[in-house]
Amino acid sequence: MKKIVIFGVGLIGGSVALALKKAQTKPGSMQIIGLGRNPASLASALQLGVIDAGLDSEQADLQTTLADADVILIAAPVAQTSGILARIKPHLNPHTVITDAGSTKSDVLACAQTILVEQFNQFVGGHPIAGAEKSGVTAARADLFVGKNVVLTPSANTQADALARVTEFWQACGAKVSSMPAQAHDEIFASVSHLPHLLAFALVDELAARPNAAELFGFAASGFRDFTRIAGSHPEMWRDISLANKDALLKELAAYQDELARLKTLLQNQDGAGLEALFSRASLARNAWSDGKL
Repeated sequence: MKKIVIFGVGLIGGSVALALKKAQTKPGSMQIIGLGRNPASLASALQLGVIDAGLDSEQADLQTTLADADVILIAAPVAQTSGILARIKPHLNPHTVITDAGSTKSDVLACAQTILVEQFNQFVGGHPIAGAEKSGVTAARADLFVGKNVVLTPSANTQADALARVTEFWQACGAKVSSMPAQAHDEIFASVSHLPHLLAFALVDELAARPNAAELFGFAASGFRDFTRIAGSHPEMWRDISLANKDALLKELAAYQDELARLKTLLQNQDGAGLEALFSRASLARNAWSDGKL
């Protein structure tokens, strides 16, 4: 890979750039161009050496920018994907592969198919399962993806070469790459990623609205910090994810509300044995997962 173009140089896009630079066998042999909406963020990325050039994504000369690009990575919030695809489509060449880092995949693939049409076979949906509660390029790390999972969601139209190259792209960042259908991806991550974020946001929002919020937060300790860490995540990004995966998330919220109703009933009935049984099941499952046995 000699030329990489990244739309969205924040935590994910910036970390990809740093990881690829670190993986170069010959320093300087790869050019990484970052595009974004925030001039200050692009300036920081340049100053930190994350990218080699920074351009306004709305005003850049895309014909020149995308010429001879090996990979285009869309690492912007998912709601921006359609606009980016529409702008890059006239300037794509058959050699370029396009991928993304969005946390939802069915909507992204449908959007890419509609916009790219005959060039859709050059697109490979992707989702790096890595992140942090802090956002922005200043939080980017070269080792963010090392040992972490990246899920690719190729379609029946995807070129085998495009899938292979995107796989190599993420492996160069240190990630473990696997593939699955887009719908399966969205259902899985609604339960183990998107729902937990909603719960953390909701709890912090509810507590912060109370008259004694300062007192509550003043006494909060490590358990609260661990549970609510992800409530510090990027609000725009999680707005887009929640709306894009609405149907799967509504199912997960309903299932969680059923579990809360069972918990409420156990408390109302002072059912200590039932509470302990529930807690034991959860504890065993959590520890088995943590130990790699689940």
